[in-house]
Amino acid sequence: MTEVIATNETILVVGGGISGMTAALEAAETGKQVVLVEKRPYVGGRVTQLYKYFPKLCFPTCGLEINQRRAKMNPNLNIISMAEVTDIKGEAGNYTATVKISPRYVNENCTACGDCAKAVEAEFDDEYNYGLGKRKGAYLPHRMAHPQRYVLDPAIIGTDDAQKAKDACKVNAIDLDMQEEVIEFKAGAVIWATGWKPYDANKIQPYGYDRIANVITSVEFERMADPNGPTGGKLTRPSDGKEAKSVAFIQCAGSRDKNHLLHCSRICCMASLKQATYPADDVPITIYYIDIRAIDRFEDFYQKVKAQENVKFIKSKVASIVENKENGNPTLHGVDTEGYNRYADEHDLVVLAVGMEPSVDKASFPVEITINEEGFIEPAPENGGVFAAGCSSDALDVNRAVQHATGAAMRAIQVVNRVAATEG
Repeated sequence: MTEVIATNETILVVGGGISGMTAALEAAETGKQVVLVEKRPYVGGRVTQLYKYFPKLCFPTCGLEINQRRAKMNPNLNIISMAEVTDIKGEAGNYTATVKISPRYVNENCTACGDCAKAVEAEFDDEYNYGLGKRKGAYLPHRMAHPQRYVLDPAIIGTDDAQKAKDACKVNAIDLDMQEEVIEFKAGAVIWATGWKPYDANKIQPYGYDRIANVITSVEFERMADPNGPTGGKLTRPSDGKEAKSVAFIQCAGSRDKNHLLHCSRICCMASLKQATYPADDVPITIYYIDIRAIDRFEDFYQKVKAQENVKFIKSKVASIVENKENGNPTLHGVDTEGYNRYADEHDLVVLAVGMEPSVDKASFPVEITINEEGFIEPAPENGGVFAAGCSSDALDVNRAVQHATGAAMRAIQVVNRVAATEG
């Protein structure tokens, strides 16, 4: 049974991505008691799924490892994974949170040896790699997962595979009798850091994501580029597994569009510029764009990518994509708005720069909170002691999300400080 010792001076952080981790650590390192609730089996969020950051093209693993070490060393921070906050009642300084915890079927004895995974046969789509590969029914979500503990897929519970996993474990870490738990605890302030999700490319019908194999999303491309990803770092075509000899990026795929996302997601231009550096120098790359939004320090990076001989920019909102049935190549149709020339350009692989939208739907919030028309949380007095952090407040890059999360931690600390002062 999960036990949480919390008071109305505790800070609850909902979501354990880069923003949630930052807010939780900043608060915990000031001496505040923090409970972080994360629905995935691990913390780190979508940052763990990135291959590189822009504009320095460095790897997220370094900062991720530092945050994980900070979390392990801080006794003020209690992380509950595979859990969701289903209800929050009360007011600033006096909330009661209800949390549902899903069974992991693996306890803290786990040494992450992997014997359970070797024993099971069932495979499932790997959500960490956006379904581009398979994972076993017993799995470690990714190599740097924290907690470093395996998970059993609930679909294998009650099957021979589950017993095989249990029998293979030498440290008695498999517990097939684990049940869903519901717990309640107090909190004085809440930091909402549930992050973002990629816009559903299936909704952009003219681009054919649902029917053309070689049209993929930017998040899928990012996992493909990672040497630890589903293709071992090879940028291959889903249709035939051959390496792409030409790549096109379509900007604002579903963003700045009254039929999809009204807002600009801010990161998409920079993400595509970053991804344009992934293929070999002899691979032709075409970026179809409305505007390139590379402000401040990102302008230099934009100019650097623009100077690459293999990169071409076409100012155009692509109208439609059709498939060449003979070779599986997507063909892009549209008009170049600088020269007003019609084009029908064929590419081996097309990457849709899909926008960011909040992970939590407007109707799914367990607490009354002010939300704008795009689904992001607005800073408002009516929110009381509930504060948005990172991409739950707006579409932000990692740097700005971390800054925003630090601010959210400071506001939450002020609330619980007032509680302490009142009670003192």
